[in-house]
Amino acid sequence: MVRHHSAQDAMYGLFLIGFFAIFSTTISKNPVLPLFSQALGAGDAVIGLIAAVSPLAGILLSFPVGVLSDHLGKRRLLIASGTIFLSAPLLYLFITDPFWLIPVRFFHGMATAILGPVIAAMIAVRFPGKKGEVLGQYSSATLIGRTLAPLVGGAILSFFVFYPGLIPYRMVYLTAAIAAVPVVVLILLYREETPGPLKVLPFSAFRESFVTFFTNRRLRATALVDMGTYFAFGAFETFLPLVVLSRGMGAYQTGILFAAQTLIIAVSKPSFGRIADRVDKRVQIVIGLLILGVSVAAIPFAPGFPAFLLISSFLALGMSLSTVATSAYVADVAEEEQMGASMGALSSIMDIGHSAGPLVTGIIVAASGFGPGFFVSFLLAVAVCGFFALSVREPAPQGSV
Repeated sequence: MVRHHSAQDAMYGLFLIGFFAIFSTTISKNPVLPLFSQALGAGDAVIGLIAAVSPLAGILLSFPVGVLSDHLGKRRLLIASGTIFLSAPLLYLFITDPFWLIPVRFFHGMATAILGPVIAAMIAVRFPGKKGEVLGQYSSATLIGRTLAPLVGGAILSFFVFYPGLIPYRMVYLTAAIAAVPVVVLILLYREETPGPLKVLPFSAFRESFVTFFTNRRLRATALVDMGTYFAFGAFETFLPLVVLSRGMGAYQTGILFAAQTLIIAVSKPSFGRIADRVDKRVQIVIGLLILGVSVAAIPFAPGFPAFLLISSFLALGMSLSTVATSAYVADVAEEEQMGASMGALSSIMDIGHSAGPLVTGIIVAASGFGPGFFVSFLLAVAVCGFFALSVREPAPQGSV
């Protein structure tokens, strides 16, 4: 017998799952992961490798997970995600060699690789009339978790600083496991409307979903927008602290810039999601990405802290405008039975951009300085906007004005 929840209960349940899940996974890496790696004896190269492994899980797994959710039901995938959220933090408690962090980080990264596209697909299917608004609210719930986690993690490390050996780090990972308990409970309470039969999927199902997504020019172009957005954001979050430091400002000021940027995204996304439900999402996507590109290009020219704060604020608004509209637009264009695969492909390509941004920008910064390094994000944003505009030229999909 399937127990039906009201739409409101289901919505708040998803928000709470997102909040606790992202809090748990973020406290496991920020600021504890590099410090824990160093305490285990890892050098800079190994610390970088450990940090890169978790996003790799998102690149590799988001699309196949989305396909599985379309065929096997989203609740089953969420249960797998919740199991990883709960068990992965406990594995850190037994690590004494830094190289063991590599498989554990990949395993932990699988949790968010599953959670993101599956919940986005659930929202798109369950709230078709206001998916932009609900996607924005869900994103804000995860951002609150992402913001609180480093504060709590830092406080735990400070509180246990005089305890011997690895105890301070292990207390953080114990907290991450405790925070994952509500995730598992809420997932088990969630009931799917029409769960599919459990079966082994043939490879052709994955190939078919892949071809369906990448032969649709509107879906392909929207995924490129997310890639361009997160390329610029990856460059911003990696190299802004170095620019600020080079101007003689303190680390606390960098913290203020990041906190302001996160807060603006969290506050603005529900409103921008509501706007996306009412206007042409394509226009909102282009405006958001262009604001983001201009903001990143302006970073090296900021004369002082107030200008950095203004640029960070505009960057946050551009990112919020664009990303909430891309998810909603993909939900408009994709077939319902391909919703999970489409959200998964979007997430995978976003992670590729997020990984490539710091890498490409770092090479250009090393060769030519911060100006050209950040300007690449602007050029990419303009090129992607042009490609997107050409690819989606046709009457707006149903639900847009």
